[in-house]
Amino acid sequence: MQTMAAGVTKANSGLDGIVWNILGQTYVPKQLNEASFAWHATLPPTTFVPPHVHPTQDEFVYMLEGRMDALIDGKEFVATAGDLIKLPRGIPHGLFNKSDQVLKCLFWVTPTRKLYDLFWAIHSMKEQNPPDVVALSTKHEVNFLPPPAAA
Repeated sequence: MQTMAAGVTKANSGLDGIVWNILGQTYVPKQLNEASFAWHATLPPTTFVPPHVHPTQDEFVYMLEGRMDALIDGKEFVATAGDLIKLPRGIPHGLFNKSDQVLKCLFWVTPTRKLYDLFWAIHSMKEQNPPDVVALSTKHEVNFLPPPAAA
């Protein structure tokens, strides 16, 4: 893991020019060291991060523009520009752009653990199909939850 360099990561750029496609969303890593990892995310309309748990990390999402619907520990929340979503380790959560507008936000986790490597692995998949993404995620300390049972 690299040591964090002092300075500014400029708008519209990320670490080493990296831009990832993660399940139809665009992630641009902004900061990385062992203690924390931050990335800018653009979620097109109707995209989402399925419900999952980080057993070894706390996660945060700072809303820059748009509306994020969140399911956190079974409760529904809405966040808009300027809001901070707090997702403590071990708490199930899913994040959804249910709107017809692009959503932009800054995510970060602490500590980094295996998340940076997971994003590289997902981005590098020939086809990001759900069963393979779920299996890969489990190996990187992110546990996706099964879909709710049909009523």
